Amino acid sequence: MKRVIVLFTFFLSFLLSKVIEPTLVIDANESVKDLVLGPGSTVIMGTDGGKLRVYDIEQKKFTKVLQLPKIKDFLGDIIDTRVSSIDYYNGKILMLSDSGVGGYSDLRLHENNQTIDIFTENDKLPLVEAKFIDDENIIVAFLSNEVALYNLKSKKFLYKKQLNQSKFSDLALNSKRDLAAISSESGEVVVLEAKSGKIVKRLSGINLDNVYKVDIKKDIVATAGQDRRAGWYNLKTGAKDYIQGNFLIYATALSPDATLGAFSMDENNYITIVKLATKSKPFILKGQKSTLNTIIFKDNSTVFAASDDNFVNMWILK
Repeated sequence: MKRVIVLFTFFLSFLLSKVIEPTLVIDANESVKDLVLGPGSTVIMGTDGGKLRVYDIEQKKFTKVLQLPKIKDFLGDIIDTRVSSIDYYNGKILMLSDSGVGGYSDLRLHENNQTIDIFTENDKLPLVEAKFIDDENIIVAFLSNEVALYNLKSKKFLYKKQLNQSKFSDLALNSKRDLAAISSESGEVVVLEAKSGKIVKRLSGINLDNVYKVDIKKDIVATAGQDRRAGWYNLKTGAKDYIQGNFLIYATALSPDATLGAFSMDENNYITIVKLATKSKPFILKGQKSTLNTIIFKDNSTVFAASDDNFVNMWILK
């Protein structure tokens, strides 16, 4: 009976929402594993073919393609690495990829058309995400749900912190890059000061299982849960709320002003845009062809998404 009510509520909201087709479809030729905003009118993609691709929205073409070195798999075959996490800051790009050895990762920095190694397989670090805090410091996350701050100049870790005993899921930074939100299989989201590692909040009570993706903008933290809950917490007031989906919610993002949340909420890979203050759903974005892994807002009316396929879509909310 409960499932029937959830499905009825979902389809009713679908009828009351404006369904939008993509304004732009970008074919990356390979599955896009991560997607971030670049300088100006560009978006940057990391692919499972070992490439970094920079696409200019205004020019409607790729302006840069960088191929990472191939790796050996456990059988000794030479294959493309998978670029699993990327970040852009002030002209610099971070690229985290598989090393092909023992589950360890390679982390590289690309700047001024040059690429240098930060960590290689020899460092034996099972990293799953890396982001810039500023020009000199990056925050990295381990599969064990440990996070650490690494200084690029001194080449030393400034702190390492174990957040809980659950497996890591996702890490997001706010626009100032001074707060990090980290989710895990426990359903808890930990918010910490990125520079010091001091834990600011432990958020719980919405998701009872794995939080696949998390985002943080202003005072809002959004969650995408395995338990089919699209949730959000208010760090300032302590308020929290969620809406129930009818499928695993693999991805989420917040608009820059934190008034809108985007959630993948059904088996058709549609993205639901939610006004958090009212829980209304003004837009449904369709066009993704497979499981969503990344959603980003460029501004309050422009949304990008990548899935486990070649295509990145862009929608204009109007």
